[in-house]
Amino acid sequence: MSGLESLYQDLILDHSKNRRGFGLADPGAHSATVHQRNPICGDEITVRVDVDGGRVASVSWEGAGCSISQASASMLVALLDEDGGDDGMPTADAEALITRFREALRSRGQIPLDEETFGDAAALSGVSKYTARVKCAMLAWVALEEGLRQA
Repeated sequence: MSGLESLYQDLILDHSKNRRGFGLADPGAHSATVHQRNPICGDEITVRVDVDGGRVASVSWEGAGCSISQASASMLVALLDEDGGDDGMPTADAEALITRFREALRSRGQIPLDEETFGDAAALSGVSKYTARVKCAMLAWVALEEGLRQA
């Protein structure tokens, strides 16, 4: 295993054990709660997103499943918190991230996730080579996408 693969594996394990944004926050005035389930492996994620003035004010989640699904949800919240700052990320930017993440994971390794844009979530690039694991990594991102539509 290369040094980069080892680092990515460590990041995935860290996020699956020390889950950022875990525990559903109280719903806000403009929030949506979305549940997603992967019937193939049994992963489940519930995401609550609160939108305020066209910005993602907060995202929290609960779930159970494999380390990839749990790490991906944690990485998504960390990315939104980091890039959104105190005001929150514009919803259009969050939607664009979801689209780019989906494209990369469906590319079968042809489109890597860059660290500058995706932060720790770039560690999930290798998942795209394993079709059965793509849905695990996408679960929280799909839930957020639906939540943004509903909020």
